[in-house]
Amino acid sequence: MLQKFDERNRDLIVNINGQLIHRNKAGISPFDSAVQGGDAVWEGLRLYRGRIFKLHEHLDRLHTSATALSFPEIPPREKIIEEIKRTLAANKMQDGVHIRLTLTRGLKITSGMDPRLNQSGPTLIILAEHKAPVYAKTGLTLVTSKIRRPSPEILNCKIHHANLLNSILAKIEANNAGADDALMLDTRGFIAETNATHIFIVRKGNVATSHVLACPEGLTRATVIEICAAEKIRCIETDLLPVDVYGADEMFCTGTMGELAGVIKIDNRIIGDGNIGPMTKRLSELYAQRTGTEGVQVV
Repeated sequence: MLQKFDERNRDLIVNINGQLIHRNKAGISPFDSAVQGGDAVWEGLRLYRGRIFKLHEHLDRLHTSATALSFPEIPPREKIIEEIKRTLAANKMQDGVHIRLTLTRGLKITSGMDPRLNQSGPTLIILAEHKAPVYAKTGLTLVTSKIRRPSPEILNCKIHHANLLNSILAKIEANNAGADDALMLDTRGFIAETNATHIFIVRKGNVATSHVLACPEGLTRATVIEICAAEKIRCIETDLLPVDVYGADEMFCTGTMGELAGVIKIDNRIIGDGNIGPMTKRLSELYAQRTGTEGVQVV
Protein backbone atom coordinates (compact mmCIF):
# COMPACT_ATOMS: atom_id res chain seq x y z
CA MET A 1 0.00 0.00 0.00
CA LEU A 2 1.59 3.21 -1.20
CA GLN A 3 -0.29 6.49 -1.39
CA LYS A 4 -0.35 8.06 -4.82
CA PHE A 5 -0.08 11.69 -5.80
CA ASP A 6 -3.46 13.37 -6.27
CA GLU A 7 -3.33 15.87 -9.12
CA ARG A 8 -5.79 18.09 -7.26
CA ASN A 9 -3.03 18.77 -4.73
CA ARG A 10 -0.54 20.15 -7.24
CA ASP A 11 -1.30 23.78 -6.39
CA LEU A 12 -2.11 23.47 -2.70
CA ILE A 13 -2.03 26.55 -0.53
CA VAL A 14 -0.32 25.86 2.81
CA ASN A 15 -0.76 27.92 5.97
CA ILE A 16 2.36 28.67 8.02
CA ASN A 17 1.75 31.01 10.96
CA GLY A 18 -1.14 32.62 9.13
CA GLN A 19 0.73 33.10 5.86
CA LEU A 20 -1.00 31.41 2.93
CA ILE A 21 1.58 30.22 0.43
CA HIS A 22 1.86 27.81 -2.53
CA ARG A 23 3.19 24.39 -1.55
CA ASN A 24 6.28 24.86 -3.75
CA LYS A 25 7.24 28.04 -1.92
CA ALA A 26 6.38 26.97 1.62
CA GLY A 27 9.28 26.35 3.95
CA ILE A 28 10.29 25.97 7.58
CA SER A 29 13.40 27.57 9.02
CA PRO A 30 16.35 25.28 9.85
CA PHE A 31 16.14 26.91 13.29
CA ASP A 32 12.59 25.64 13.87
CA SER A 33 12.22 23.12 16.69
CA ALA A 34 10.51 20.61 14.41
CA VAL A 35 13.68 20.52 12.29
CA GLN A 36 16.07 20.65 15.23
CA GLY A 37 14.62 17.76 17.24
CA GLY A 38 11.10 16.79 16.20
CA ASP A 39 9.95 19.12 18.99
CA ALA A 40 6.34 19.51 17.88
CA VAL A 41 2.85 18.13 18.37
CA TRP A 42 0.32 17.29 15.67
CA GLU A 43 -3.20 16.18 14.82
CA GLY A 44 -4.78 14.61 11.76
CA LEU A 45 -8.26 15.95 10.97
CA ARG A 46 -10.77 14.92 8.33
CA LEU A 47 -13.28 17.13 6.53
CA TYR A 48 -16.64 15.63 5.60
CA ARG A 49 -19.11 17.79 3.65
CA GLY A 50 -17.87 21.00 5.18
CA ARG A 51 -17.57 19.62 8.72
CA ILE A 52 -14.51 18.45 10.63
CA PHE A 53 -15.25 15.32 12.63
CA LYS A 54 -14.23 15.48 16.31
CA LEU A 55 -12.53 18.85 15.81
CA HIS A 56 -12.70 19.96 19.44
CA GLU A 57 -11.50 16.59 20.68
CA HIS A 58 -8.48 16.87 18.39
CA LEU A 59 -7.76 20.40 19.59
CA ASP A 60 -8.08 19.22 23.19
CA ARG A 61 -5.39 16.61 22.54
CA LEU A 62 -3.19 19.13 20.75
CA HIS A 63 -3.40 21.48 23.75
CA THR A 64 -2.76 18.68 26.25
CA SER A 65 0.29 17.50 24.31
CA ALA A 66 1.74 21.01 23.94
CA THR A 67 1.18 21.65 27.64
CA ALA A 68 2.93 18.38 28.55
CA LEU A 69 5.93 19.52 26.48
CA SER A 70 5.91 22.88 28.32
CA PHE A 71 5.22 25.01 25.25
CA PRO A 72 5.24 28.54 26.72
CA GLU A 73 2.65 29.69 24.18
CA ILE A 74 -0.24 27.82 22.59
CA PRO A 75 -2.47 29.58 20.04
CA PRO A 76 -6.07 30.06 21.21
CA ARG A 77 -8.50 27.48 19.89
CA GLU A 78 -10.47 30.16 18.06
CA LYS A 79 -7.32 31.27 16.24
CA ILE A 80 -6.50 27.72 15.11
CA ILE A 81 -10.04 27.16 13.84
CA GLU A 82 -9.98 30.47 11.98
CA GLU A 83 -6.70 29.55 10.26
CA ILE A 84 -8.11 26.14 9.31
CA LYS A 85 -11.10 27.90 7.73
CA ARG A 86 -8.83 30.30 5.82
CA THR A 87 -6.76 27.39 4.51
CA LEU A 88 -9.78 25.42 3.34
CA ALA A 89 -11.27 28.51 1.69
CA ALA A 90 -8.00 29.27 -0.10
CA ASN A 91 -8.02 25.73 -1.52
CA LYS A 92 -11.78 25.69 -2.21
CA MET A 93 -12.12 22.48 -0.21
CA GLN A 94 -15.38 21.06 1.12
CA ASP A 95 -15.16 17.27 1.29
CA GLY A 96 -12.75 14.34 1.17
CA VAL A 97 -9.95 16.30 2.78
CA HIS A 98 -7.30 15.34 5.33
CA ILE A 99 -5.75 18.13 7.39
CA ARG A 100 -2.34 17.78 9.03
CA LEU A 101 -2.19 20.27 11.90
CA THR A 102 1.31 20.76 13.37
CA LEU A 103 2.36 23.02 16.24
CA THR A 104 6.11 23.34 16.86
CA ARG A 105 7.87 25.04 19.74
CA GLY A 106 8.97 27.61 17.18
CA LEU A 107 12.23 29.23 16.11
CA LYS A 108 15.44 29.03 18.12
CA ILE A 109 17.91 31.90 18.36
CA THR A 110 20.69 29.36 17.70
CA SER A 111 20.74 25.61 17.12
CA GLY A 112 20.44 23.39 20.19
CA MET A 113 18.02 21.27 22.19
CA ASP A 114 17.47 23.71 25.08
CA PRO A 115 13.87 25.05 24.96
CA ARG A 116 15.12 28.33 26.43
CA LEU A 117 16.55 29.04 22.97
CA ASN A 118 12.96 29.36 21.72
CA GLN A 119 12.06 32.99 22.22
CA SER A 120 9.65 33.92 19.42
CA GLY A 121 6.54 31.80 19.98
CA PRO A 122 5.28 28.62 18.32
CA THR A 123 4.95 27.76 14.63
CA LEU A 124 1.50 26.66 13.43
CA ILE A 125 1.39 24.69 10.19
CA ILE A 126 -1.85 23.71 8.45
CA LEU A 127 -1.58 21.33 5.52
CA ALA A 128 -4.89 20.38 3.91
CA GLU A 129 -4.89 17.79 1.11
CA HIS A 130 -7.47 16.12 -1.06
CA LYS A 131 -7.10 12.62 0.35
CA ALA A 132 -9.52 9.73 0.50
CA PRO A 133 -9.08 7.11 3.27
CA VAL A 134 -5.68 5.64 2.52
CA TYR A 135 -6.23 1.92 3.11
CA ALA A 136 -7.51 -0.56 0.55
CA LYS A 137 -11.04 -1.82 1.15
CA THR A 138 -9.97 -5.32 0.12
CA GLY A 139 -8.06 -5.88 3.37
CA LEU A 140 -4.63 -5.23 4.84
CA THR A 141 -1.65 -7.46 5.45
CA LEU A 142 0.43 -6.88 8.60
CA VAL A 143 3.72 -8.18 9.92
CA THR A 144 4.81 -8.03 13.56
CA SER A 145 7.68 -5.60 13.98
CA LYS A 146 10.82 -6.12 16.04
CA ILE A 147 10.58 -2.46 17.03
CA ARG A 148 8.77 -2.02 20.35
CA ARG A 149 6.60 0.84 21.53
CA PRO A 150 8.26 2.52 24.54
CA SER A 151 6.61 2.31 27.94
CA PRO A 152 5.20 5.48 29.60
CA GLU A 153 8.21 5.90 31.88
CA ILE A 154 10.44 6.16 28.78
CA LEU A 155 8.17 8.41 26.68
CA ASN A 156 4.61 9.24 27.63
CA CYS A 157 2.47 7.92 24.81
CA LYS A 158 -0.31 10.40 25.57
CA ILE A 159 1.89 13.18 24.20
CA HIS A 160 0.97 13.29 20.52
CA HIS A 161 4.47 14.37 19.48
CA ALA A 162 5.96 14.64 16.02
CA ASN A 163 9.05 12.51 16.67
CA LEU A 164 7.84 9.46 14.76
CA LEU A 165 11.05 7.53 14.13
CA ASN A 166 9.76 4.62 16.19
CA SER A 167 6.86 4.24 13.78
CA ILE A 168 8.97 4.88 10.69
CA LEU A 169 11.42 2.12 11.59
CA ALA A 170 8.51 -0.30 12.00
CA LYS A 171 7.04 0.84 8.67
CA ILE A 172 10.37 0.13 6.98
CA GLU A 173 10.16 -3.43 8.33
CA ALA A 174 6.66 -3.78 6.89
CA ASN A 175 7.79 -2.44 3.52
CA ASN A 176 10.71 -4.86 3.42
CA ALA A 177 8.36 -7.74 4.25
CA GLY A 178 5.89 -6.76 1.53
CA ALA A 179 3.19 -5.97 4.12
CA ASP A 180 0.94 -2.91 4.32
CA ASP A 181 1.81 -1.98 7.90
CA ALA A 182 3.56 -3.30 11.00
CA LEU A 183 1.98 -4.55 14.20
CA MET A 184 3.91 -3.16 17.17
CA LEU A 185 4.22 -4.66 20.64
CA ASP A 186 5.03 -2.92 23.90
CA THR A 187 8.04 -3.79 26.04
CA ARG A 188 5.96 -6.46 27.85
CA GLY A 189 5.17 -8.27 24.60
CA PHE A 190 1.54 -7.17 24.40
CA ILE A 191 0.06 -5.51 21.30
CA ALA A 192 0.22 -1.71 21.34
CA GLU A 193 -0.94 -0.66 17.85
CA THR A 194 0.36 -0.67 14.29
CA ASN A 195 2.88 1.89 13.12
CA ALA A 196 -0.06 4.19 12.30
CA THR A 197 -3.35 2.85 13.67
CA HIS A 198 -5.09 1.18 16.61
CA ILE A 199 -6.29 -2.39 16.31
CA PHE A 200 -9.46 -4.28 17.16
CA ILE A 201 -10.23 -7.97 16.96
CA VAL A 202 -13.58 -9.75 16.76
CA ARG A 203 -14.28 -13.20 18.18
CA LYS A 204 -17.71 -14.82 18.41
CA GLY A 205 -19.43 -11.49 17.92
CA ASN A 206 -17.47 -9.74 20.67
CA VAL A 207 -15.01 -6.91 20.04
CA ALA A 208 -11.72 -6.29 21.86
CA THR A 209 -9.01 -3.67 21.58
CA SER A 210 -5.64 -3.33 23.25
CA HIS A 211 -4.97 -0.96 26.15
CA VAL A 212 -3.42 2.38 25.23
CA LEU A 213 -0.45 2.05 27.57
CA ALA A 214 2.24 2.34 24.91
CA CYS A 215 0.42 4.28 22.19
CA PRO A 216 -1.67 7.46 21.91
CA GLU A 217 -5.37 7.50 22.70
CA GLY A 218 -7.02 7.42 19.29
CA LEU A 219 -10.15 9.42 18.55
CA THR A 220 -11.34 7.03 15.85
CA ARG A 221 -10.72 4.20 18.32
CA ALA A 222 -12.79 6.03 20.94
CA THR A 223 -15.59 6.56 18.41
CA VAL A 224 -15.71 2.84 17.62
CA ILE A 225 -15.96 2.06 21.34
CA GLU A 226 -18.81 4.61 21.60
CA ILE A 227 -20.59 2.99 18.66
CA CYS A 228 -20.26 -0.46 20.21
CA ALA A 229 -21.80 0.83 23.44
CA ALA A 230 -24.68 2.49 21.57
CA GLU A 231 -25.35 -0.67 19.53
CA LYS A 232 -24.98 -2.96 22.57
CA ILE A 233 -22.02 -4.74 21.00
CA ARG A 234 -19.75 -6.11 23.70
CA CYS A 235 -16.39 -4.34 23.46
CA ILE A 236 -13.56 -4.65 25.97
CA GLU A 237 -10.14 -3.07 26.40
CA THR A 238 -7.59 -5.68 27.40
CA ASP A 239 -4.02 -6.88 26.99
CA LEU A 240 -3.77 -8.68 23.68
CA LEU A 241 -1.03 -10.99 22.48
CA PRO A 242 -0.21 -11.87 18.87
CA VAL A 243 -1.74 -15.31 19.47
CA ASP A 244 -5.07 -13.59 20.23
CA VAL A 245 -4.93 -11.91 16.83
CA TYR A 246 -3.99 -15.12 15.02
CA GLY A 247 -7.13 -16.82 16.37
CA ALA A 248 -9.52 -13.91 15.75
CA ASP A 249 -12.54 -14.15 13.47
CA GLU A 250 -11.91 -10.60 12.26
CA MET A 251 -9.40 -7.82 12.74
CA PHE A 252 -9.49 -4.16 11.77
CA CYS A 253 -7.47 -0.98 12.25
CA THR A 254 -8.74 2.50 13.09
CA GLY A 255 -7.38 5.98 12.43
CA THR A 256 -8.44 9.38 11.12
CA MET A 257 -6.52 9.04 7.87
CA GLY A 258 -7.74 5.54 7.10
CA GLU A 259 -11.01 5.32 9.08
CA LEU A 260 -11.78 1.59 9.61
CA ALA A 261 -9.75 -0.90 7.58
CA GLY A 262 -10.06 -4.67 7.75
CA VAL A 263 -6.99 -6.87 8.20
CA ILE A 264 -6.99 -10.22 6.40
CA LYS A 265 -3.47 -11.52 7.05
CA ILE A 266 -0.77 -11.11 9.68
CA ASP A 267 2.59 -12.85 9.84
CA ASN A 268 1.48 -15.06 6.92
CA ARG A 269 -1.55 -16.25 8.91
CA ILE A 270 -5.01 -15.72 7.44
CA ILE A 271 -7.45 -13.91 9.73
CA GLY A 272 -10.85 -15.61 9.77
CA ASP A 273 -11.81 -16.66 6.27
CA GLY A 274 -9.48 -14.14 4.63
CA ASN A 275 -12.22 -11.62 3.84
CA ILE A 276 -13.48 -8.43 5.48
CA GLY A 277 -15.83 -9.69 8.19
CA PRO A 278 -19.46 -8.71 8.91
CA MET A 279 -18.66 -6.89 12.16
CA THR A 280 -15.98 -4.81 10.46
CA LYS A 281 -18.43 -3.91 7.69
CA ARG A 282 -21.18 -3.07 10.18
CA LEU A 283 -18.96 -0.84 12.32
CA SER A 284 -17.57 0.86 9.19
CA GLU A 285 -21.11 1.71 8.08
CA LEU A 286 -22.03 3.02 11.53
CA TYR A 287 -18.86 5.10 11.61
CA ALA A 288 -19.70 6.55 8.19
CA GLN A 289 -23.15 7.51 9.49
CA ARG A 290 -21.52 9.52 12.26
CA THR A 291 -18.99 11.28 10.06
CA GLY A 292 -21.79 12.07 7.64
CA THR A 293 -23.92 13.85 10.24
CA GLU A 294 -21.60 15.05 13.03
CA GLY A 295 -18.77 17.56 13.22
CA VAL A 296 -17.98 21.26 13.40
CA GLN A 297 -19.02 23.32 10.37
CA VAL A 298 -15.96 25.09 8.94
CA VAL A 299 -16.90 25.60 5.27
